[in-house]
Amino acid sequence: MARILITGGTGLVGKKLTEMLIDKNHEVIILSRNPTKENEYKWDISSNYVDEKTLLHTDYMIHLAGAGIADERWTAKRKQVIIDSRVNSANLLFDKIKELNINLKGFISASGIGYYGAVTSDTIFKETDKAGTDFLADVCQKWENAAHQFSTKNIPVTILRTGIVLADKGGALDKMKTPIISPLGSGNQFLPWIHIDDLCLMYIKAIDNNLTGIFNAVAPEHQTSKTFSKTLAKSIKRPFVGIGVPSFMLNLLFGELAIILLEGSRISAKKIEKSGFSFRFDTLKKALKKV
Repeated sequence: MARILITGGTGLVGKKLTEMLIDKNHEVIILSRNPTKENEYKWDISSNYVDEKTLLHTDYMIHLAGAGIADERWTAKRKQVIIDSRVNSANLLFDKIKELNINLKGFISASGIGYYGAVTSDTIFKETDKAGTDFLADVCQKWENAAHQFSTKNIPVTILRTGIVLADKGGALDKMKTPIISPLGSGNQFLPWIHIDDLCLMYIKAIDNNLTGIFNAVAPEHQTSKTFSKTLAKSIKRPFVGIGVPSFMLNLLFGELAIILLEGSRISAKKIEKSGFSFRFDTLKKALKKV
């Protein structure tokens, strides 16, 4: 049994992960801006405050905190919020473990497949490939650099570059379940995805099996916007229209943010599979039956 501190524990992934960790008899502590439950404690990144008693005797930290990438248009102000919510929060944790001399067994951080850039290409991106050059690639690099500083204190670091998370309530899938299902733009861009259970099991593997390093947290099956939409429509018994929502409409609606809807490449899951991880939901068809 380990004592695990989670940031972003009240979000989509955090809630499910907390539940699964508790089922495995781990103790879970959650840092929240507005704590309401018995295992939730206060932190405030803007004032560099964290309830220090939560950090004492902590074995692992799982860093999921971060403002939603697709929640608002990317104004200059919003872009800074997206970066600061990930980086400043990790910096605060690092400063505190240094100050309190806490010997963590591991620091496990979320990141995104946006690391490789929002591009549609023939490349199947592996963890060793270089970062992209757009805004999301910049966010992911800064996010990961903030995590890597823990290794300077001889703390093992694990980073999971995550695709679209499929869950039964909330997240991207809810927004995709429109009355008529259709692809976006050309429909040829790839949508790397992962079932929430598999993602949480990767975090658990990092703790239970000392999984360290950088891993793509995506299912091994590749889907384009077109094939994904078609499979989803069939799964929830809604009409599918093969003509994509025009790119110019998405650009008008979302501005620069539209790039994450209109571009996307394949991402390799081979490294996580070689670590011994076995996907429960390796196909979209299976995943959609369980969301």
